[in-house]
Amino acid sequence: MLQVNPALDEPRVRPPSFGALLSRLRRARRISRERLAFGIGTSASYIVHLEKGYRTHPGIEVVEAIVRYLDRHSPISSAEQRHLLDLAGLGQTAFPTAEELTAAVSPEMRQVLVLHEPNPAAYLDIRGTVLACNENYRRAFPGLDIGVNLLHWYLTDDNSRRVLPDLDNEIRFAVQGLRGLLSDNSAADGAREFLAELSRFDIVRELWDEAPASYGRPEPAMRLRDPGTGHEYTINAQLYGVTDDPTYPGRMQFFLGIRPTNAPPAENRSDPTPPADRISDPQGEPLEHLPGLA
Repeated sequence: MLQVNPALDEPRVRPPSFGALLSRLRRARRISRERLAFGIGTSASYIVHLEKGYRTHPGIEVVEAIVRYLDRHSPISSAEQRHLLDLAGLGQTAFPTAEELTAAVSPEMRQVLVLHEPNPAAYLDIRGTVLACNENYRRAFPGLDIGVNLLHWYLTDDNSRRVLPDLDNEIRFAVQGLRGLLSDNSAADGAREFLAELSRFDIVRELWDEAPASYGRPEPAMRLRDPGTGHEYTINAQLYGVTDDPTYPGRMQFFLGIRPTNAPPAENRSDPTPPADRISDPQGEPLEHLPGLA
């Protein structure tokens, strides 16, 4: 169990804001508000209003002008550009609940999970809550099952330390991803209780302001330890956006961990493999491709 501070009167981990990110990017380049305002053709008081949160939704022309000006002084990454646009409210709207997304996982999508055995595979929402998974995902990450949030599992379940030799790095990756997704205002609005809970953990508070936002896993290698044998191995962890869901496009992710040849065989692990119909549609037909992955 990671260190928790239960005495916080007010959560220190809050959803990111356009103004806070703009201020950080500006100060990192040692640009004054007056210089930025002159450079993009607006007033210094408008920049103050943006950074203080009095104005929260600048138009696309303003955001693009800010990006161009800051980028001339020091390059802005594609993730930072997307983060600014999302925080300005120029991204998607209407964030569904995990329950709504779980119900939207089709029989064909569940069959994809079966077809990827023995590689661990799962559908998650963009906050990291498991929506559906195959049996080898359950074995690789004991306790990380349907309805459980990835970052919450990292922080509260002792199994995470047991099976992830690089748990601290995985927490860092998860916090970076959470900062990216919460730049979408609809996602942030529904995450305040979750953030209040995360604020109890020292490592999250330390990383929250330090870690840059990311939109995807920074590196594919993920070290695992087999919970039954203690054997350590590395999987190639891939994360894809599910783009063609008709109800919630872009609100799901597909995780696939490519197992190396030296990974412990799934059939030799301590717990037997349950029937495939536990996670697949009994009438599902084999698929020739992964639906909706980008």
